[in-house]
Amino acid sequence: MKPIVEYSDFRKYMLDFYEERKRCSAFSWREFSKIAGFTSSSYMKVVCDGKSKLSRIGVERTGSAMGLVGFEMEYFRAMVEYGQVESEEKKVAAYNNMLAIAKVHKVRVLEGDLFKFYETWQNPVVRELAPQMPGATPGEMAKKFYADVSAAEVRESLDFLTKSGLLKKTEDENFLQTESSITGTPDATRLALRGMHRQMSKLATPALELPVNERNFTGVTMGISRELYGRIVKELDECLRRIVALASEEKNIEQVYRLNLQLFPLTKNIKEGDAVACSDKENDDE
Repeated sequence: MKPIVEYSDFRKYMLDFYEERKRCSAFSWREFSKIAGFTSSSYMKVVCDGKSKLSRIGVERTGSAMGLVGFEMEYFRAMVEYGQVESEEKKVAAYNNMLAIAKVHKVRVLEGDLFKFYETWQNPVVRELAPQMPGATPGEMAKKFYADVSAAEVRESLDFLTKSGLLKKTEDENFLQTESSITGTPDATRLALRGMHRQMSKLATPALELPVNERNFTGVTMGISRELYGRIVKELDECLRRIVALASEEKNIEQVYRLNLQLFPLTKNIKEGDAVACSDKENDDE
């Protein structure tokens, strides 16, 4: 099994523990539940399937059943908290606690860099900007931002990006993007990106004041069904995939742009009918 700190989903960790024990012996869900002190013979499976939660006592019993001690038990407690709390604030706090536990014991959580990368909107911008400004100082890079960004903030981003391997510093003190990327579980990725989306949406508002030949704002308000919603999401995903492919081929980079694709409900489910779409497409005459 992988070390516990390479997990962020406690259910996945429990399932891998079960599969590993089953591979080496006649281990069963009944036995797993029994050594964890639960009367229901299928309780561990129910938890792993996401149909039930672990109580505070249940966390201790389950951790003990898996032989967790010391910082591993500490990490498991934080991981369960991360997986079960509803509020984003508590979820972020639990995840940060997981990272802190791993750091103290000199082990690395694979998704930690991903989480930190999306912690501030400057990181992805600096990653795109730095390779296009060879020899530039952090102060010179900061002046290229429309929003107020300090040289210290750019320097902090550069330090993080080089340490995490997302940028490489050459012998002549320039920066190159590497082929490496940071990946994590879908749940951790969603949580990390949620804060980034908030930051980027705030940056979109002042961008409305830019000339229309430098920005594009398009919107449509429409009535749809759940089935059509799924089809639209697939269309947006495919569109984004094609745009990313186009951007990856661009050699003559002049600016760093952000593309936000947003599709969200404005009403609760009315369970009937399709409304006529109302387009909010801008034109150059505005």
